[in-house]
Amino acid sequence: MPGTHVGLHRKLCYHPHSVSYGLSMKKHAISELEHEISRTRQEIIRNKEELSRLVRRLPKEEIEKDYSLKDWNGHDVKLSKLFGKSNDLILVHNMGRQCPYCTLWADGFNGLVKHLEDRTSFVVVSPDTPKIQKEFAKSRGWKFKMLSGHGNSFIKDMGFEKPKRGFMPGVSVFRKEKDGRIFRVAVDQFGPGDDYCIIWHFFDLLPLGPNGWEPKFSYPKNNKGRY
Repeated sequence: MPGTHVGLHRKLCYHPHSVSYGLSMKKHAISELEHEISRTRQEIIRNKEELSRLVRRLPKEEIEKDYSLKDWNGHDVKLSKLFGKSNDLILVHNMGRQCPYCTLWADGFNGLVKHLEDRTSFVVVSPDTPKIQKEFAKSRGWKFKMLSGHGNSFIKDMGFEKPKRGFMPGVSVFRKEKDGRIFRVAVDQFGPGDDYCIIWHFFDLLPLGPNGWEPKFSYPKNNKGRY
């Protein structure tokens, strides 16, 4: 019947249109959210660039004492000698073998050491004795240079040992001028979500984020995604 045919035709035309309109609105909302995410990411990049400019404006802190640290053979190594052929030195303050978080950060540095050393000198310092430090570093397969701050005031003087908090993780950046004077030009602390350990940024992409995850010294085999 003509009337029935027209009514059916109208129904067939209407429902696809409704679904299409709904999908269009949903796509529009998603598109707006994607644009907001993109804008926020660009803003973060700009803020980080501004942060770097602000850090470079800080007054340089002259390090008047040429501190001695210990290598794995127990020999003294002067701070001034850590620069090698570079005028710049990145020195990581690691809390030692007792800290799984510091170990996570150091595991990450291990893959970057060749790239880092192509631009600047790089060393990791911990409060462990040379013997303990050597054993632990070898067990982790670390390839970067390590020195012990055990038995001297270097870590404390740099602000990474506090009376109530104990040792803390972070980084100091030093610059050696042509006249041999050494300045600390930047300093920062480490912690989950910072710019020095990439794993947290990957976890932030997961629906539940880190979801209570904490680093460990070792993990059971076939322990994939149990969080």
